[in-house]
Amino acid sequence: MAPVRRRGTTAALLAVLLAATACAPVADRQPGDLRVGYDSLDGTLAIWPPRGGLAGDASVTAAITDAVRDWRSPADDRVHLPSSGILFSGEVDGAPLALVAADVPGHSASWLLQLSRDGDRYVVARAAEYTDPGYLVYSDVLPVLTRAGRRYLVSDRVRRLVGPDGKALATKDGLSAPVQVPTCRAVPVTAGLRTTESLPRGRETQRLLDLGTGLDDPRYPLVDDETGSGRRALTGLDTCALAGERGPFGSIPRRIGDRDAPGSAPESWPMAKVAVRSLGELTLGRGEPGELEQLTWQSATDTMTAVVYRPPGRDAPVLSPADRIGPLQAYRLPVPDQPLVVLSWRSTRDSSLSVAPGTPLLVERPGLAVMSEPERPETVSLAGTEKTHYRSVGGR
Repeated sequence: MAPVRRRGTTAALLAVLLAATACAPVADRQPGDLRVGYDSLDGTLAIWPPRGGLAGDASVTAAITDAVRDWRSPADDRVHLPSSGILFSGEVDGAPLALVAADVPGHSASWLLQLSRDGDRYVVARAAEYTDPGYLVYSDVLPVLTRAGRRYLVSDRVRRLVGPDGKALATKDGLSAPVQVPTCRAVPVTAGLRTTESLPRGRETQRLLDLGTGLDDPRYPLVDDETGSGRRALTGLDTCALAGERGPFGSIPRRIGDRDAPGSAPESWPMAKVAVRSLGELTLGRGEPGELEQLTWQSATDTMTAVVYRPPGRDAPVLSPADRIGPLQAYRLPVPDQPLVVLSWRSTRDSSLSVAPGTPLLVERPGLAVMSEPERPETVSLAGTEKTHYRSVGGR
């Protein structure tokens, strides 16, 4: 099942999942220890039962609990142990591995913590922030990076998992066999969901995009791709560049209070609905025309946009930072030796764009204007029937 907000899950379904949260423990544990598994139900089906060969080892559970209790989010928030759970605890690739769905109240959301053994204790080796306001455990496929490659931990709703190569992945104790996911490139992953009370017809194809290995924590690499538009939109794009501080997915930092929180997932990090549309050709100098595109996607808080310039030949695409969707979009496109400003809007009979007098426009057509980046800040405006919208560009 998908995260609650992203797929529009009904209140009734949410009630089904939450009703079992206070059920009896799924494994014996000492007071104060993390639960083993996660006691939410879909009808009578335990969605996240205890998994792994060490799930029943009380000393291992206690050691994992100690490590999670000591861990802090980048905003220095603690995990709320009663509403968190150990989703997997076992030996993988010859070494102990634990996966914890950590509920972090306050300024954070849910975190997928990956723990390894260090001597006689466990340590948090990786921590990925799931920025959706819902819980991590409402997903059915969770990414894991091991020595042998990418694996996926699946809920008990998943009856079939297909990897990037189009082949079904074998699973044991909910953990898939390793699969080679390329660095910095998005690839598809598809889950088939069994019939349950909340899914009376099941779901043959729950489409996801794995944004590739090589992404820095705490960026969460799985994105919902229900329509398949994201796979088309990200074809040929370097996801590590997309995720960078100046790339579309990483350029709007999370803010906590009155300051940036660089250790948290960016505000612009994608959750779902990645799509692309063509803005037309763009010719620079006397060269061949390249293609100008607009990316859109849904983050945890807003709809984001950016532009991509795909130059002719084999040169790498050029990416703008993200811009929250609005009546007048303004993007800085860092084309080498010729940084540009791209202005985009929904053209109507009554809309009119104004730029500083004497500003040459490389492209000027309804809904789109491209100009060289001004050395000093300039104001551009879009006049409509009822309101005029202003943006400041240049001067960086």
